[in-house]
Amino acid sequence: MFRPEFPNPQFRRDNWVNLNGTWSFTMDKENNGVDKKYFEKTAFEGKIEVPFCPESRLSGIGHTDFINACWYARDIEIPENALTGRVLLHFGAVDYKATVYVNGKKVGSHKGGFISFCMDITDYVTAGKNVLVVQAQDDTRNPLIPSGKQSMVTYSRGCYYTRSTGIWQTVWMEFVPKNYIKNFRVTTDIKNGYVIVEADVVGSGVLNAAATYKGAYMAHTSRFTDGNTVTLSMKVKELHLWEVGHGRLYDMELEFCGDKVHTYFGMREVRIDGRRVLINGKSVFQRLVLDQGLYPDGIYTAPSEQALINDIELSLAAGFNGARLHEKIFEPLFLYHADRLGYIVWGEFPNWGLDHTKLDAFFAFAPEWEEEIARDYNHPAIVGWCPFNETWDQNFVHQRNEVIAFAYRMTKALDKTRPVIDTSGNYHVQTDIYDVHNYNQDPAILAEKFATLKDGTVWDPNIIHKHAAHPQPLQWDGEIPMFMSEYGGIRWSDKEGWGYGKGPATEEEFKARYKGLTDVFLDHPYFFAFCYTQLYDVEQEQNGLYTYERKAKFDMQYFHDVNSRKAAIED
Repeated sequence: MFRPEFPNPQFRRDNWVNLNGTWSFTMDKENNGVDKKYFEKTAFEGKIEVPFCPESRLSGIGHTDFINACWYARDIEIPENALTGRVLLHFGAVDYKATVYVNGKKVGSHKGGFISFCMDITDYVTAGKNVLVVQAQDDTRNPLIPSGKQSMVTYSRGCYYTRSTGIWQTVWMEFVPKNYIKNFRVTTDIKNGYVIVEADVVGSGVLNAAATYKGAYMAHTSRFTDGNTVTLSMKVKELHLWEVGHGRLYDMELEFCGDKVHTYFGMREVRIDGRRVLINGKSVFQRLVLDQGLYPDGIYTAPSEQALINDIELSLAAGFNGARLHEKIFEPLFLYHADRLGYIVWGEFPNWGLDHTKLDAFFAFAPEWEEEIARDYNHPAIVGWCPFNETWDQNFVHQRNEVIAFAYRMTKALDKTRPVIDTSGNYHVQTDIYDVHNYNQDPAILAEKFATLKDGTVWDPNIIHKHAAHPQPLQWDGEIPMFMSEYGGIRWSDKEGWGYGKGPATEEEFKARYKGLTDVFLDHPYFFAFCYTQLYDVEQEQNGLYTYERKAKFDMQYFHDVNSRKAAIED
């Protein structure tokens, strides 16, 4: 079986069943399977390997043209004793709209192609064999469906890649008591040594929480609740800070009416101090790389857990201490390994494909983004949120500034512990951090552009841009942090494809250009972070430090040395 591991170490129960593997499958080109009552079928004529999308090689199908709808079916076995409690069916992600049927009856639907969801199927199953059917509908060209960097034309081109339709993350079942823990969020207070747990539960009873560190007792508390939300607070016996490069994690067990959940947390604080972003009170320069989370054989799905770990280790080997997780919501297992390794990341929404010139875009965006923040709030590796990326004008129509501002305020309301970038690169409306994208390939010109950043001055990177007429872009006023969140993109490949600007002629020229561009931000007293484009090639985009197959193009020690030296803002 592919991907046999438990998919979410942040919320792990012992009593679970992995549903990955061979399912029956059919495409539904006319998207009329409901009319034909496909949901009443027990199997389809084709086969697919879940959790890989039908466009991928690992799925066994490899159909890369548009798939408007498709159907999956398999048997699921329900033990008789499970029916004394509740049966929960989990999907890591299904792109875009998933409708779930059990034994021919509709259980429910979920919209959002990048985020996890759960359905209680207890009332639809019986002891023994049951039939699970899933319909996935996807219209990548719909301007009110966010699709990230999935190509909206038949083939990949530019920085748009092969699409990913249907189930593309692990599917699993859990058997829980009638009273159980639905979800929880953990907030840490490093100054006072407290961890606060807010849990949503079903039923009344006592919620117990116990924390350990490397097996040693750290804290315990409990509280009775009649249901809904209960809050616990406990002081840890010893303070071990989660830091960049040191993923010091506490283990925690939550228990409610016989339902046991294994989880973990990190004691970590992120806050802004003027132009600096502090982690645990220290100015830590964020040396980030763009990671798009694509794989040659699985597309959006890593072929194994080790592949997820390898991507972090490749980044660390090149001297980066984190990543922008770009235009994709990454799976929880990746985030777990980032937590474990002390690898900082920015959570981002895959907003491309969504027409943000329309007010309706907010309503297409908001439900999935709320689910994303709720699911991943507890990860200490996430040091900031970015709901939008490069909100360019579309069809000569400007972005709706209200959509950008609503997204910022919504994110701040859902998470008060992290900074938020409203729209990375352009055009800022309301933001905690002013970030810019600049792919100039000449270090001298790049340095000259940002030499104009001075105390008491107002600066706008788009002032001489062809979109300078864009209405009231937010200008940098010298009071908030500055982030070069995309630069570089230097092409180096013997394959057809593209990179930014004219590629260097020699390896020595590549290295000199990389160092010159990177030094601009390490030496600048106003920049707290950079993000180099990118970690590895993706299809036709040939500007990674590694190939798409994750082979190093150079000796990574050189880049490790360039990236790792002390930055001006760290003084």
